[in-house]
Amino acid sequence: MNERKPVLNFFAVSIFPEMFKIFCSFGIFKKALEKKLIGFQAINLRDYTTDKHRTTDDYQYGGSHGMVMKVEPFFRFYDAFVEKYGEKPTVILPTPKGRLFNNELAMELSKKGNLIFFCGRYEGIDERISVLVDYEVSIGDYVLSGGELPAMVMMDAISRFVPGVVGDFRSVQEDSITMGLLDYPHYTRPEEFRGLRVPEVLLSGDHKRVELFRLKESIKLTALRRPDLFLKKDFTKQEKMAILEILRELLDGAQ
Repeated sequence: MNERKPVLNFFAVSIFPEMFKIFCSFGIFKKALEKKLIGFQAINLRDYTTDKHRTTDDYQYGGSHGMVMKVEPFFRFYDAFVEKYGEKPTVILPTPKGRLFNNELAMELSKKGNLIFFCGRYEGIDERISVLVDYEVSIGDYVLSGGELPAMVMMDAISRFVPGVVGDFRSVQEDSITMGLLDYPHYTRPEEFRGLRVPEVLLSGDHKRVELFRLKESIKLTALRRPDLFLKKDFTKQEKMAILEILRELLDGAQ
């Protein structure tokens, strides 16, 4: 019997590879690794240095505060990877300068096969690394101490699009954000807590009413909290009918 080969392999190149141990030890990502649906290796960048101090950073040209990561160790790792696997990987550089990470990009990257994350530190990596990079990606408009946490965020989101990683793949395809809307509110027992009640419609047992209620809540939340998503959304006929229902309720409430 042939051993299962992962559909998607992640590689994280970092001077702190130990950071990824906890990430790989819990939840869906751990189960996917155990089932060999995905693969993961944390690479110690210092293994690709040549001096006795295993140096990965240096002072920057032009003078300024902060160190810059040297480009040579990353190139050595990349060359060794291509020689070992016989193919060029897809390289992702987490950086505030990059394209904003979203669900569409996660889906796109899930089909790439081998994904390498170059995790920078300090003032970043020598700009000449761009020769190897396929995607410069940001997870938000803020600065973190290194690329490890963004890499974990992206790996978690990307892996969900690999069939089998999430038990029912339809739930991934039907996630509200995948459909261009924010998720609707969720409730569980008890029905009432400190005067706060679960909406009656969710207790009705009427699946059509529940579906409409959830759709309307998703649309309202998206319009109020993420108007950027709302404005670019290509609404289906069902969603347009839900919007009409929202407008009717607003007009009835105003009378």
